[in-house]
Amino acid sequence: MSSCHALYSLGGGLSAGFAALMFSVHVISGLQIVIVSVVIIAIIFSNRHYYLANKDIIHSGSGLQLPSLSVLGISFICMVVFMAEGCVADWSAIYFKEVMNAPKALVSLGYAGFAIAMTIGRLNGDAIVAAVGNKKTVVVGCLMAAVGFVLVVFSPLVMVVIAGYIIIGAGCSGIVPVLFRASGNIQGLSKVQGFAMVTTGGLMGFLAGPSVIGFISEKSGLSKGLSLLILMTIVAAVVAWRNQFLMDKEPAPISENFDEQLY
Repeated sequence: MSSCHALYSLGGGLSAGFAALMFSVHVISGLQIVIVSVVIIAIIFSNRHYYLANKDIIHSGSGLQLPSLSVLGISFICMVVFMAEGCVADWSAIYFKEVMNAPKALVSLGYAGFAIAMTIGRLNGDAIVAAVGNKKTVVVGCLMAAVGFVLVVFSPLVMVVIAGYIIIGAGCSGIVPVLFRASGNIQGLSKVQGFAMVTTGGLMGFLAGPSVIGFISEKSGLSKGLSLLILMTIVAAVVAWRNQFLMDKEPAPISENFDEQLY
């Protein structure tokens, strides 16, 4: 799971590094978008035979079911981590440009450092979880992200802010794979139900989080907007420490009767 997520982060790191390189040789952003779009279209077209090739059937019960407090806790942590990722992706370059007054060649290095750190962390995430356990991975990761946001918000030095984004990426790298695994091992819920409940919070954070930060920033400044993430990552660490489903020993699977098939 963690290694699979690493490829997503690798794409972000490569694109940010590519942008920094293009800006350093004065290639405008519009042309960069065209170049990346051509590459993506070529990759999609060359792999067209593999799409929708999965023959597996996913079984899921139907009906509305409210999550328990522990499931809501995992969903909240997922929301915070996705919110952090979304805010780094959407606001880091603007932060470097408008708050740090950094040169154009450096504005994408915050996200690049974040994505590269996340890629390295996720490539080693399965080994880290095996060594320290699910709960410690999530708790320490949230606290690392909080430290990273402290450096970003309070440091006047561009290189320290870049280091802050790298720490955020390293901290967040192993959290989401652990949460996704945990969502499939919740007693009383099918894997589909558990995954849906947890990822709902994550998508809310990724979509709404940057907008919330933007609203706060418009009133009080981007630094104060990002300060919200310091508090939220600390709260997420506390929630993770008290959550019963972030266990290191997976529960035995439960046999359930399902009444529909989703293809």
